[in-house]
Amino acid sequence: MTTPTSTASPTSTSPTSRQIWTRTRGLLLALAVLVTAGIVMALMRSDARHGHLDPRSADPRGSRAVAELLEQRGVTTQVVTTLAEATAASGPGTTLLVTTPDLLTSRQQKSLRTDMTSTSGRTVLLSAGAASTGTLAPGVSTETSAPVSARTPRCSLPAADRAGDVDLGGERYTTELPGSDACYPSDGPATLLRINGPAGGDTVLLGSPDILYNERLDKRGNASLALQLLGSRPHLVWYLPSLDDPSAAPGDGDGDDRQDTGERGFLELIPAGWLWGTLQLAVAAALAAIWRARRLGPLVTEQLPVTIRASETTEGRARLYRRTNARDRAATVLRTATRTRLAPLLGVPPKEAHSPDALLPAISARLTARDGDLQDLLFGRPPADDAALTLLADRLDALEREVRTS
Repeated sequence: MTTPTSTASPTSTSPTSRQIWTRTRGLLLALAVLVTAGIVMALMRSDARHGHLDPRSADPRGSRAVAELLEQRGVTTQVVTTLAEATAASGPGTTLLVTTPDLLTSRQQKSLRTDMTSTSGRTVLLSAGAASTGTLAPGVSTETSAPVSARTPRCSLPAADRAGDVDLGGERYTTELPGSDACYPSDGPATLLRINGPAGGDTVLLGSPDILYNERLDKRGNASLALQLLGSRPHLVWYLPSLDDPSAAPGDGDGDDRQDTGERGFLELIPAGWLWGTLQLAVAAALAAIWRARRLGPLVTEQLPVTIRASETTEGRARLYRRTNARDRAATVLRTATRTRLAPLLGVPPKEAHSPDALLPAISARLTARDGDLQDLLFGRPPADDAALTLLADRLDALEREVRTS
């Protein structure tokens, strides 16, 4: 009879290439659609998307519309992203618009304040909170923010009176400075505040930037107020503070700058879109893992494709032991099997079958005329060669026969 040999063919439980493709094609197709959609959307919007409150952006939250209206009225707009560019471009005939003054460090705010007090131009601060008003607008206090809604002027500022109702809210301001104009109040505090500057200029604080958004410019008097506030001088400097501005780095000996920079954690410096995108990818990966995970059910007994006789299995294992010269392992298997079969014949509990103190006395009591050393036979050292291993097998077999017939 021919002995079965192992082959390199896959087992009955190994998935085929067709099965692997069937299982993964849905996930690969969905991934390809997502990547293609992302590339197409990025290409379609890359020419018009610059960012929040950017005068070059045509997005709903961009400000290209107000910049083009100002250009039609002869007002030039210059976009700057560093404090050095902003202070160099500002002057008596300019309006400096700071989109996010709270993003400036204390050292940047002090430098900007010095420039504001030395010029007769106008400075417009958008959504300036307590972090910046103390330096950029001394004498002004901030209150809790209010929702953006249509509000009436209720002040004597000519620009507000001509614009009428506009969409304002956000930060609210109060001041006792003489000659100031508090407009568009929300339960008392103003959402638009104009204060005089020491050099003949002025500072305008807007609680929210909504009147500059493309999506809101054509509503109520938003466009009128925006054009009057930003177009009072022939030149507009549009300052978009950025984190890579060299002046934002903490300076030596300036503890406030180091503290201000240290308060911003790593997650605060990452744009919100990246955080939300990472969270969505993590959720999608978890759902995909749950969807494709193998469902483990109860064990199922399967019939072997070929029935192999015990003698052939024993012979095959013996050949493996011989090929690797594993006489110690073969001797251990023979002795263990013999002790296991002898224990119930001698009345020894199975758990003590491999204990010399329990097994050897029981054998000696049964075989009073036994020759040879039982300790060496059942618990001795491995045989030194194949002949010794064969002799050991014969002796173990003889011992078992003797115990059975005694």
